[in-house]
Amino acid sequence: MTTDTLTPAPAPEVSAPVRHLQRRKGTNLAMTIVLSLAAALTVGVLLWVLGYVAAEGLKYLGPEFLTNTPPGNPADLGGGFLNGIIGSLEVVGIATALSVPPGIAAAVFIVEYGGRIASTVSFLTDVLVGLPTIVTGAFVYAVWVIRFGFSGIAGAIALALVMLPLVIRAAAEMLRLVPHELREASLALGVTRARTIVSVVLPTARSGIITGVMLAVARAMGETAPLLLTALGNDLFIEADPTHRMSTLSLQIFGNAITGFKAAQARAWAGALTLIAIVLLFTIAARLIGRTSRVGGR
Repeated sequence: MTTDTLTPAPAPEVSAPVRHLQRRKGTNLAMTIVLSLAAALTVGVLLWVLGYVAAEGLKYLGPEFLTNTPPGNPADLGGGFLNGIIGSLEVVGIATALSVPPGIAAAVFIVEYGGRIASTVSFLTDVLVGLPTIVTGAFVYAVWVIRFGFSGIAGAIALALVMLPLVIRAAAEMLRLVPHELREASLALGVTRARTIVSVVLPTARSGIITGVMLAVARAMGETAPLLLTALGNDLFIEADPTHRMSTLSLQIFGNAITGFKAAQARAWAGALTLIAIVLLFTIAARLIGRTSRVGGR
């Protein structure tokens, strides 16, 4: 009796679409791993910086630091940066008042009207975003400080020039997200273009614009280079008159950090932690406002 030898059937070939799908899945997995590692590295560096500043700043930070001015001798212990906190809030407040209205107006012109002039304004905005802030400070020094002297107003003008392109870019992006159907519906009802912008477009993009403004304010709070050439600083006294020299937190951190005295360097660490806390508050406020409503609907 004979038996037939059974031969295994050939393995089915993998089709091209299946191989393409497998390759895409592999690429997706690899990129997911790479991006996850990059995100983890970024968060790790941020936490390391914040943790180090907090560890050093909490050694000195206390109620006295927030209510007193620095001692006359930088080598002495004690004192605080009350004058710098007041100066920062005042200078940045003036800068915000100077930069936000023209910034939003420029964004409206770029998005809603367009044209060659709007393209030029948009290009100049991109140039200003990448301009080193020390150059802005030198410009204000040349056109203002030489004629009127160092002052908080000069520092506010410099910070306003730093904030202006950030406000324009943020506001323009939010205005572009407003659905065109809203504009068309308003115009179809016979509403003028200007009235449509004021009553429909800007209210719809309000939360995003406020978020961009707050982020610009947070950026201005940490600037030092332009203030070295404009506000100059006033370390020992509380100065509320913006026409005089004023100190800010960033200037006091810089001035105390470069000294060779341990007490001054400790105050610089506490000032850095205070500045981070203020910027963090602005950032949290921007996030909360951004979540109150979404562009294009309520």
